[in-house]
Amino acid sequence: MARILAFVSICLGGAFGGLIGFALVDIQCTGDCAGPEGLGVLIGASLAAGGTAIVAVLVLRALGEWREVSDQMESPR
Repeated sequence: MARILAFVSICLGGAFGGLIGFALVDIQCTGDCAGPEGLGVLIGASLAAGGTAIVAVLVLRALGEWREVSDQMESPR
């Protein structure tokens, strides 16, 4: 379940990053802006998805370590 939530959060982060990238270029550009807007979407989505992926990996690692420590505490040696 945690991996599914991580995947969904990465996808949502990328989508929202793409919207932000599009909006930033749309505000600043006049005339024919299809190329710059597409580039803004691509860069924004890539950066946001990458950042979200880093956070998701760190959370999944921490969750794994917590489970390992919890299992060790429940079963004494």
